[in-house]
Amino acid sequence: MSDNQNDDRPTPTADTQDAPVQEGSLTDAGDGERLEGVVEQVRADALLGHVDDLPQMVRDRLEQAALPASQNDVDAVLSAVQSTP
Repeated sequence: MSDNQNDDRPTPTADTQDAPVQEGSLTDAGDGERLEGVVEQVRADALLGHVDDLPQMVRDRLEQAALPASQNDVDAVLSAVQSTP
């Protein structure tokens, strides 16, 4: 019996999505559009109460979107998230 026989998890392939990515977010969207998407995602998660560490979530989302994640960038996104849409 192999070790993988009881493992029901799918094997990752090049066709799998291992991180949250909106349609076209890394290929078709420019930096401004990706930044707007990050703000919208973080704002929605914050409104739903799904955030333990908002600055860390912003940093992670910026990095996932291939955007700069300096403290100034994080602060700017936090400010945008906390403003009224």
